[in-house]
Amino acid sequence: MTDIRWLEAFVAVAEELHFGRAALRLRTAQSPLSQTIRKLEADLGTSLFERNTRSVALTPSGSALLPRAYRVLQEMRLAREAAQTEVAGVRGRIRIGFSGAVNHLTLPPLTRALRRLYPDIELDLTSRVRTIDGLTGVANGTLDLAFVGLPEFPVAPVISRLISREEVGAVLPIDHPLAHEKSISVQSLAGDDFVAPPVDGSSAMTEALLATCLDAGFQPRVVQVIPDPYMVLTFVAAGVGVTLAGRGIAQIIPSGAIYVPLDDPQHYLDNAIAWSSQNDSQVLAAVLAVADDVLPEPARPSI
Repeated sequence: MTDIRWLEAFVAVAEELHFGRAALRLRTAQSPLSQTIRKLEADLGTSLFERNTRSVALTPSGSALLPRAYRVLQEMRLAREAAQTEVAGVRGRIRIGFSGAVNHLTLPPLTRALRRLYPDIELDLTSRVRTIDGLTGVANGTLDLAFVGLPEFPVAPVISRLISREEVGAVLPIDHPLAHEKSISVQSLAGDDFVAPPVDGSSAMTEALLATCLDAGFQPRVVQVIPDPYMVLTFVAAGVGVTLAGRGIAQIIPSGAIYVPLDDPQHYLDNAIAWSSQNDSQVLAAVLAVADDVLPEPARPSI
């Protein structure tokens, strides 16, 4: 019979695709971890990983098992949580993914309120989670809640709610010719080099940048792609290029860069929280109720 710890080991290796990193994550040695995977494979009668000296990859059987393993582990966690709640009220762990700099105005109010209202809820925070990663995480159960860009067409079982709307503006090096203007047109940046997060559809910040530029009639010339939003600002401060970002980020721009508003018409960066309709965790329900109070849905601008 499959041991729940075997599934935990399988998920760790499947996500890391590296036995050494998975062992560190599980706080065990690599040899016992390898033995556990072999026991699981023997129990199932199939190979789950293709291994060689340089890489680890899931077999078709491993790929088929992974979503089911997620569900089993989720059910075990919810069962444990429910049993504890009956005795001690709302307690347990909430896994929250966020991007970092983009959430500096939205994450802290929620975490402070949770620590005050529910001290027995353990906050497991994961940074540098892009929008696509957050939506995937809540869909497959590896995250309970994610701070994301508001998806235009959310895919079941993901539910999302708007928590803030920020005007999109320009972030320029302080020696840029337009750095000290009260506001500028997007078209005035058409000849500049841009620094941006990945342009593969995974980042809401990049999507807002592209949409703003394309609406202004030009394709931005992205010369440096950086996953970390704060490092994007740092590269702008270093003079590598310019970028577009939500107004909220103006408070944490490094020295050497400056935020300049854009002329009308305004574009917006819509920030949201996302969770799964299939996640019936009592801890998640409590967190969402707190989020309703501290991160209410903002009014949409009239058109």
